[in-house]
Amino acid sequence: MSAENIALAKGINHGLRKAMENDPKVVVMGEDVGKLGGVFRVTDGLQKDFGEERVIDTPLAESGIVGTAIGLALRGYRPVVEIQFDGFVFPAVDQIITQLSKMHLRSLGTTQVPVVIRIPCGGGIGAVEHHSESPEVYFTHTAGLRVVACSNPGDAFTMIQQAISSPDPVIFFEPKRRYWDKAAVDLEAAPSSWTPLYDARVVTPGEHVTVLAWGPSVKTCMEAAAAAAEEGRSIEVIDLRSLNPLDIDTITASVNRTGRCVVVHEAPVFSGFGAELAARITERCFYRLEAPVLRVGGMSTPYPPSRLEDHYLPDLDRVLDAVDRTFGW
Repeated sequence: MSAENIALAKGINHGLRKAMENDPKVVVMGEDVGKLGGVFRVTDGLQKDFGEERVIDTPLAESGIVGTAIGLALRGYRPVVEIQFDGFVFPAVDQIITQLSKMHLRSLGTTQVPVVIRIPCGGGIGAVEHHSESPEVYFTHTAGLRVVACSNPGDAFTMIQQAISSPDPVIFFEPKRRYWDKAAVDLEAAPSSWTPLYDARVVTPGEHVTVLAWGPSVKTCMEAAAAAAEEGRSIEVIDLRSLNPLDIDTITASVNRTGRCVVVHEAPVFSGFGAELAARITERCFYRLEAPVLRVGGMSTPYPPSRLEDHYLPDLDRVLDAVDRTFGW
């Protein structure tokens, strides 16, 4: 085992590098991904090592970036697009929803469009407007797209490679406030040992309540589980990893055992992805539930200025409060 202690951003960088070494058709493109190495330095050094034809600095035009990636994919390439900040993806939504997601069906299954769209997501970095969005539900609602979210360096390294090798278009969410979190990662582990891309993972086993999270919220929920354990309450934290397709079997197996469930995400609660999870769990686990499925998330407001984001984002106390409320029925 050749484990290295690396940050999540570096895990993605290593994963991109591996994918580019293994397949000359993999190209990386986006705003400032080349000479600068990306605003978060996720693509640092790739242009130097693979050249300007494979790591492409694009104009500031997200619709054009995604449209170009679709064209490249139709010509046999595997483009990896970086959307510099989550809020910048909206100019490209038309290309993603009306073109990228429908190309496979439109061609009656004869055409594959293996495009990966990397989106740094969520808040917690003190950014200005349009830089702290959580737009996952727009894409989980869009048939034809795979939607995944990494939460730690190990998954960042493996999941980006799995996404690139997928024949389907993949929206790849990266929790920007976790970019600098470090963990030991085996960079030489055989792909056969990796967790499948669309499988959820139990990251903290527990007995009393199931807590579901993905991306930036996973660490918050793990911290809540550690705090609850000191008071004798056992929380099982599941990192969903994939939002579409959804590993509903892992989720329902846990909820059927614990009888309680809390869903945590940074996006506003109203019409957020937690609503879909609550509905699915209620349908499958109705007779085993001891309480309603509760949701913890952002407010139904535009993302606030940085000085207020600590009040907006779900934190340990809000997660624990929801856990406590599940015992009130």
